[in-house]
Amino acid sequence: MTVIQTQGIHRVMHEIKRRRLQVLRVVDLTPRMRRITLGGPELAGFISLGTDDHVKLLFAQNAQEQATLETLELGAGKDHGPMPAMRDYTPRRYDPQTLELDIDFVLHGDGPASTWAEQATPGQFLHIGGPRGSMIVPDMFDSYLLIGDETALPAIARRLEGLAANRRALVIVEVENGKEQQVLESAAQVNVIWVLREGGKDHLLTTVRQIKVPSGNLYAWVATESKASRQIRRVLLDEHGLDEQFVKAVGYWRRDDTDDL
Repeated sequence: MTVIQTQGIHRVMHEIKRRRLQVLRVVDLTPRMRRITLGGPELAGFISLGTDDHVKLLFAQNAQEQATLETLELGAGKDHGPMPAMRDYTPRRYDPQTLELDIDFVLHGDGPASTWAEQATPGQFLHIGGPRGSMIVPDMFDSYLLIGDETALPAIARRLEGLAANRRALVIVEVENGKEQQVLESAAQVNVIWVLREGGKDHLLTTVRQIKVPSGNLYAWVATESKASRQIRRVLLDEHGLDEQFVKAVGYWRRDDTDDL
């Protein structure tokens, strides 16, 4: 494990390891969000220190890709033959005692990850790799502004669960409809704005423009469709005057790419 920076917000790099895990449980959180719990002895030593970490999930589509998957060394730079499809997902929960890992999937009807998650049953296996590294944001801010869509909910939930009781958080989440709202637990003072996508357009950007930014030392985090994340970042910087060094905006998916992260 290598630390890139040691004070404040910093990145920690991890050894990249491929793990073959078994599906233990499948639970539908909402009509479009499914939690799949993975486990097995190969989870020993798994590390996820950042709330928005990503692991690679590997999906073999044929016998050749499956053969590659069985011997794949991630990060080795070798020619392994036909590569399985890979998608990035946030570890929602890891329990080192029971060796369980929760991954939440948006069921959107297309792409290797959603297709696999829709048919997943206990006893099946899934290979994962990583995380490659963790961006650690210590709980050193007075307030947090967390903005995203369904794909960002695992990272948002992890961040909220780690906040102290004297923190404040404004959370803005765009989901398909009211049935997709989830309970977000936190010891902090949290205000959640659910933006419903059905029947509308650009509601998330409009909502961000209209908010009152929480007071105090603030950290803002944005994760949604790539273009939307860039637009929201500009609003936060240009219209709300946030400090650029404490605004992180990432694209979790692209409009022309049907598979969410």
